[in-house]
Amino acid sequence: MRAMESSAGGLLGGLNSGVVLSLIAVLWTVVWQNLQHLQLQHFFKRHIGRHARRLSALVDPYLSVTVAEYDGGGRMRRADAYEEVKAYLADTTSRDARHLRAEGAKDADRLVLSMVDGEEVADVLLPEEGGGTVFWWAYSKPPPGQQQDRRWGGGGGNDQENHRFYRLFFLDRHRDVVLNTYLPRVRREGRAVMVKNRRRKLSTNISTHQFTDAGFMRTAWTHVPFEHPKTFATLAMDPARKKEIVDDLDTFKNGKDYYARVGKAWKRGYLLHGPPGTGKSAMIAAMANHLDYDIYDIELTSVSSNTELRRLFIETTSKSIIVIEDIDCSLDLTGTRTKKTDDKPPKVDGDGRKGAAADTSSKVTLSGLLNFIDGLWSACGGERIIVFTTNHLEKLDPALIRRGRMDKHIEMSYCGAPAFEFLARTYLGVEEHELFADVGALLQEVDMTPADVAENLTPKSADDDADSCLQGLVAALEKAKEDKANGRGKDKQPDEDEGGVVIAQDQE
Repeated sequence: MRAMESSAGGLLGGLNSGVVLSLIAVLWTVVWQNLQHLQLQHFFKRHIGRHARRLSALVDPYLSVTVAEYDGGGRMRRADAYEEVKAYLADTTSRDARHLRAEGAKDADRLVLSMVDGEEVADVLLPEEGGGTVFWWAYSKPPPGQQQDRRWGGGGGNDQENHRFYRLFFLDRHRDVVLNTYLPRVRREGRAVMVKNRRRKLSTNISTHQFTDAGFMRTAWTHVPFEHPKTFATLAMDPARKKEIVDDLDTFKNGKDYYARVGKAWKRGYLLHGPPGTGKSAMIAAMANHLDYDIYDIELTSVSSNTELRRLFIETTSKSIIVIEDIDCSLDLTGTRTKKTDDKPPKVDGDGRKGAAADTSSKVTLSGLLNFIDGLWSACGGERIIVFTTNHLEKLDPALIRRGRMDKHIEMSYCGAPAFEFLARTYLGVEEHELFADVGALLQEVDMTPADVAENLTPKSADDDADSCLQGLVAALEKAKEDKANGRGKDKQPDEDEGGVVIAQDQE
């Protein structure tokens, strides 16, 4: 009997223990789920991490600031801060570096030096900033598939996304002076150095497949130094019209506050139109030399889409002129062109360039081009001039050339008496001549471009003087007058139904 009672008690005790353990398991599950909901494990991780960082600061007291080559995760445009730091270090600390990279400078006999990958240099505060404090700059890029070696204990950010970068190392106690005094001065002095060493460029988008060793497309532009000699002082044009254009350019260049006050993007559009040989390209060169701007020459037939056109614009810099020459025959911008038969040749422009019929790959649309000129993306950056040129103004869509897009229309006309007299002074060094009146009268009857007039005034041998050159010009004008009277004038331009490009009205 006692044995039975003892066995029953043991069984009851076992059951009670099982119930208690089950209850504890249920309670622990509920508590753990609530702990997860409250994310207390993250709290403990942060707490432990904070102590770990404090311990790390005792071993390595340096902080770092990374100036990446590109803003954000994209590579649409180089960061201004990166360029300014590069210029500052090239001017102030490159003498302490052992390995340098040389680039061309504004002065053809000088070189601009900058740090190579892995190089480190020291810099100090100015006396008025505290003086004597040493900072270290490092220039590097992580190898493909690896993170940058943090030898100084400085981290932060995904270096792979930013590719090349400058990194500044400093002690924690200098944080305020670095962020509030030193780095702003670096940027200011960097901008000044960039202006001093700036070598103006003529860029084109013909080569759009430049890849770095990391395997991505770095830029859509290829450039050469811009060294065109044409200036307004040597441009054959009526002096009054020339002064009007120069004043307009000066007003734009000095108009930053005005454009901000009226709420407009700091840009201006110029439309140059007129027959071939009237000096449209020379006008663009004179504008660039007067303003000290770079030139970006866009070949629209090499632009595959509206997206690529937008990317090209984003990669242009301020203080630049963006040029699209012969806009009327660069592309079929609407896609409504009438199909041509295979036996008809492509239209050839007055300058001998093939027209839109020769292009089959570009998908740039009129809408994309309009957004390029004055859409939201046109406000990215400032101090840009957009120039279109055309030999056939009547073929352009009114929406493309209205005020606000092409703000100023400049007609490049045939040579007149004032332009001829300017060319005579420039090419022959004569202010007056008995043949001036004859030339002026003939120019009123015959259309001759400034380029043709200049060619006739150019001495062809050592025996040519002002008299012989002017006589040759008079003879050329009289022949042109005779040809005009006999119906042997300029070749008739092909009609629109003979292969021309017609841009349809904008559907707004």
